[in-house]
Parts: sequence; C-alpha cells; structure tokens
Amino acid sequence: MKLELRGITKVFGSLVANDHIDLVVEPGEIHALLGENGAGKSTLMNVLFGLYEPDDGEILLDDEPVTISGPGDAVTAGIGMVHQHFMLVPVFTVAESLALGYEPTRGAGFLDLDAARRRVREISDRFGFDIDPDAVVEDLPVGAQQRVEIIKALSRDAQVLILDEPTAVLTPQETDELIGIMRELKAAGTSIVFITHKLREVRAIADRVTVIRRGKVVGEAGPGTSESELASMMVGRSVELSVDKASTGRGEEAFVLSDLTVLDPAGNVVVDHVDLGVRSGEVMAVAGVQGNGQTELTETIVGLTEPVSGSITLDGQELVGRSVKQRLRAGLGFVPEDRSTDGIIDSFSVAENLVLDQYDQPPFASGVAMNPTAVLEGAEQRVAEFDIRLTSVSDPVSTLSGGNQQKVVMAREMSRPLRAFVASQPTRGVDVGSIEFLHRRIVEERDKGTPVLIVSTELDEVHALADRVAVMYRGRVVGIVDGDTNRDVLGLMMAGVPLEDAQAQATAHHTTLGEADAAADHEDVP
Repeated sequence: MKLELRGITKVFGSLVANDHIDLVVEPGEIHALLGENGAGKSTLMNVLFGLYEPDDGEILLDDEPVTISGPGDAVTAGIGMVHQHFMLVPVFTVAESLALGYEPTRGAGFLDLDAARRRVREISDRFGFDIDPDAVVEDLPVGAQQRVEIIKALSRDAQVLILDEPTAVLTPQETDELIGIMRELKAAGTSIVFITHKLREVRAIADRVTVIRRGKVVGEAGPGTSESELASMMVGRSVELSVDKASTGRGEEAFVLSDLTVLDPAGNVVVDHVDLGVRSGEVMAVAGVQGNGQTELTETIVGLTEPVSGSITLDGQELVGRSVKQRLRAGLGFVPEDRSTDGIIDSFSVAENLVLDQYDQPPFASGVAMNPTAVLEGAEQRVAEFDIRLTSVSDPVSTLSGGNQQKVVMAREMSRPLRAFVASQPTRGVDVGSIEFLHRRIVEERDKGTPVLIVSTELDEVHALADRVAVMYRGRVVGIVDGDTNRDVLGLMMAGVPLEDAQAQATAHHTTLGEADAAADHEDVP
C-alpha cells in the first residue's frame, strides 16, 4: 500500500508541531523518519493513526484521500502502529492481548480465544516470532513484548506499519532481531514507517530517509548517506560525532557504593547488593535496558530513596542517612533521569532554576536574603556558556524546549565545585549538536579528577564517554568491563548473561548494526 501525507499541519497553542509536512512511503518500503526528540516525528504519526486531528493537510492511501478520525479508522484503512511505550495489559495472555478491542466471538456471542490463539500462531510461524499464545505478557522479555505488538497490528491486516522509536528499550541483539523482522515484513509487501533518532539504525535498515527539524521536512536522503551528513541535516550545521577523550591517570576509588540493596514500595528488591567503585578521574557508565534498577540506584545515591542495606561513601564520608541537601553540599552533582519531575520547577524562572541548590549561598545570597542581581548575572553567564536558547532568563523554565531545560539542569550541576558527578540519561531530549557540547563538558569534569558516574540506555553514549562500564540486569551488576568492550558482549550482558559467558558467546562476525558501523568506517577511508 502506498501512503502519502500532503501538507500535514498540527498546532498546539503557539507551538507548530508539524508544519506542512509532505511524506510518501512506497509499497514494501522501509522509510525512516529521522529527527531529534521534539522534532515532530511522533506527532505526525499520531495524526496518521488518528490520535490527533490535523489542522490542515490530507492523507492518501493508494492515491485515494481518506479521513482518519480515530485509531479504529486507521486500523480499518490498513494502518497499524507500535507505540514507543507498549499498549499491552501486563496480566493478559498474548491471545487475550490480540483479542482486546476486536474480540472474536462464536456461538451466542462468547469470546473465541481459540481463534485468537490460532491467529497468534499463524503470524508467529510466518515471521519466525516464536511467541506462545498462552504466555502472560508481563512474563515476556521486552523484545518479545514488542513482537506481540507487531502481531496485534498484523492480525488486523496492517499494510502500513508505524514503528515509533522501536529500539528504545531493546538490547543490541534484540535490535538486530527487530531489523530482521522488518526485512521479513518488507519482503511480504508491508510498508514500514520507522521513527528514530539513531543514525546507525537508519543506515542499517532504511530504504529512504526523511529528516524533520522543528516540525518541518528539511531533506531526504538515501541509506548510503553518512552519519555526519544525516546529523548535519538534523541540526542544521556540521557536527563532530566522536568525543575527543584522552586517557588519563585514574586515581583511587573516591565514590563507592558497597553492598547496596533497595526495595520498592511493594517490598520487591530493585537494587540487589550492588558494589561499584568510581575512581578519581574516570567515567564509569552504568548500562542496561530501562527498568533494571538504574532509576532506583540513582535516586538512592542522591537521597530520594534510602537503602535497606549497604553504604555510599564520597571521599570516605558516609552519605546514607544524610538529606538530599546535605549530599549536594558534600560536593555531589546530580542530573536526574526525569528533569520535569526532579530537575526543574516549571513555574520558577530560568535564573531561579539555575540556583536551586545554591540559592542560600554566596554570591547568590547574603544572610537569609537572596541577591537578585547576582542570580541574574550568574544565569546570564551559564546561559551563554551552555548555549541555552531562550528569550530571557526571567521567563519561566516551562517556556523552554525539553532539550534546553536539560541544559539548564546540566549547567546548574556543572557550574559549582564537585567531588563527584552523577548523571542519569544526561543528554535525553538534547539535539545532536548539544550532545557534542555536553559530552565534552562531562569529559572535562573527569579530566579535573572528579569521579563521574553516568547512567545511560544509549550504547553510543556509553561507548563515547566510559572508561569502564557496569552492566545492570534485574537490579544486579552482572559485570564491569572496559569502555571499549564491543556491543555484542554488552548486549548479552544487558540480557542477563554473565560476563564470562557473554564473552564466550559473542561471535566474531559483525551484527547488523556492526555492519553499518563498518560501512561508516569504510566511507572515511580516502
């Protein structure tokens, strides 16, 4: 089926999320929609799937205009969508998930789960998904849950399949499996719109690439386009994708987590006897698929959660039992995973957000009174240094884009003397050009001799920054390896395979994404 979008426009208040976007996806084509977080990719696909109503423009299928007023219309028209956050009921079986909303019936209107089971087996066998219809969703690994979502779409005869950031929660091996599935679907004639911000994946799978920046289409490219060219299209200027990181002499372990165990409110172990020692002058990255205890680990470090056992020491001083404020005053810099909840106060100005952890200290305060002039002057300096795009430092921080809000948090934490720096997803929602700058600042902090702990689900970021990598799976550290350890080994560890077994299982041949890396390297050879 051919899909065509003409002049699609979607406006939220003063924000033009989609600005007269044109897009054509040919039958049996994998078309990548590439752009930074907030560029308008997901909004465009939500319009196509009927979750949003466009303010202007039209949708055509096989050259015929169609009206899509809701997801039901989209499904009827042959459009399926796998959302970035899966739309599955954890306690349902796969067959029940398939039937939900489109319940097959028999006899006097009774639910026909056998028909749903047969449909699951049919599609699973056809594409090699290896999914048990009677498996409970919450018992399946993340990659299998994603295949369930794809089966749901295909069971409703989707001829156009939208995959919204489908690799965000996958290991490298699961990503390779997904790419194989996409190729099978393409061979069967399914048209695929692949939404991503990951350049390597685009090069590995896309037939064509449309790049969106700030709600507008800024260009199209073929799969042979280099990563640097794609990055330049995304941000509008040339970008250095690699991090210039010289080796340094690492000191003693200055920031140490010992036998740390944390429970969630239901009493489940979410951080399981974790031991980590970060040396002065090194970046330790914690890698893993989202949801394996990384969030709880960082919240415990800063004091939002108290462990049931273990210790956290900074330069020999125990932090457990101390308040968040006391930990920050002890020299801990902290960038939270969710900036909107834990990193900023929406109603406060940019200037006020930049001094949230120093508002009562000189030069921003004298006695009990804040010094507004010093706060504003300090804000102007940090805004210039971190290239924060805004109208005025007196405006509410809520008026900034997500990427600029992230830079506010980074600027606040990195503009004071630190004895340790901890950042969870430090560049989430930040454009490629700003990532280049923030990575350089993190490396500069490390080069000052500060122990740096980075938590990231992006393996590119882990490889760019880490001197050593600790991999977490279900709350435990399954191994600590050097920063240049290959993606195959890291991916297996992220799936829970112990280090020694992962090294034994990692094959010598390139993975799908490894082949894309090799192609990129080849292009750089004169």
